[in-house]
Amino acid sequence: MTKAFNFNIFHPDCPARSFFEKFADKWILLIIYRLHAQSQHFNELKKSLAGISPKVLSQKLKILERDGFISRTIHENNVIRVEYALTPLGIEFAGAALIFKNWAEDNMQHVIRAQRLFDASQTILDTDSSSEHGSAI
Repeated sequence: MTKAFNFNIFHPDCPARSFFEKFADKWILLIIYRLHAQSQHFNELKKSLAGISPKVLSQKLKILERDGFISRTIHENNVIRVEYALTPLGIEFAGAALIFKNWAEDNMQHVIRAQRLFDASQTILDTDSSSEHGSAI
């Protein structure tokens, strides 16, 4: 019988911590979101992810494939086309990731308001601080 591992994300050498670092990447999450809707070819993904370079997309897809989140199928017709799809593990992860996506979209106005209030308070503090340290004549 195989013993289950006890992972502790707060330990610096824990693989689960490495997973968080890797999957907190915006491109990884956006690729997962796109593939959750349907499998896609490389160029379809590239077009649907504004701002990603082909090199970065290729790197992120390899990470996802290595970790078992996506599968890669090569279709050899007149032109070789590669199709990417979520695996069962990827589908399960997408469900959890979509919760964060939906939360962000539903609550971004609160975050922006908090940022503006904070920035305004810092501007006032910076102004007060610079006037207190003015030169004495």
